[in-house]
Amino acid sequence: MSATFAALAQALAEVGRHCYERGWALGTSGNFSAVVRTEPLTLAITTSGTDKGLLEPKHIVEIDDQQRVTRGSGTPSAETTLHLAIVRARRAGAGAGAVLHTHSIWSTILSEAATDGGVTIEGYEMLKGLGGVRTHEHRERLPVIENTQDWTAAAPEIETMLRKHPETHGFLIRRHGLYTWGKDLAEAKRHIEILEFLFEAMGRKRGLAWQP
Repeated sequence: MSATFAALAQALAEVGRHCYERGWALGTSGNFSAVVRTEPLTLAITTSGTDKGLLEPKHIVEIDDQQRVTRGSGTPSAETTLHLAIVRARRAGAGAGAVLHTHSIWSTILSEAATDGGVTIEGYEMLKGLGGVRTHEHRERLPVIENTQDWTAAAPEIETMLRKHPETHGFLIRRHGLYTWGKDLAEAKRHIEILEFLFEAMGRKRGLAWQP
């Protein structure tokens, strides 16, 4: 392994275990990637069917932009197409150096309850943890897209949606979970922590009076 890929594999394994410990990626749910290089585009990404509580560097493979494994062994995540779509769509801005996907209880509940195509979060101090946000008065709008078992077919729609909403820090898949990213793995991890906190705060605030 190259030093870069080895370091990313180690870091992704640590992030995956962290998400498992927080209850955001239980069992084999969730998937995580980081850009090894941009030209040609190469990702380090978790393999399919791996228990995130037991995630180790050996469960990370390197792939090219055609999803072919170029380093390591195993089958890349079933949602690899989404990771590549996000990285491509974010090239024009700050970029997505890492993409993280969780399956938390609160993101699942909120994604199911959304009736107007997205989840809006505003007025919370924790929003300042998102890249480029400087005030609690920020209004974060996370699109909600429908779940599918064919992400290859859905990927162009995802790229179009992300280019249409360059300001968003993530999106939700209905009854499925959160996708977020960052300029590097550290920022993407921070975004996971910030957004998952906000999802729980919103869900708890609605409480028993909430009528989806």
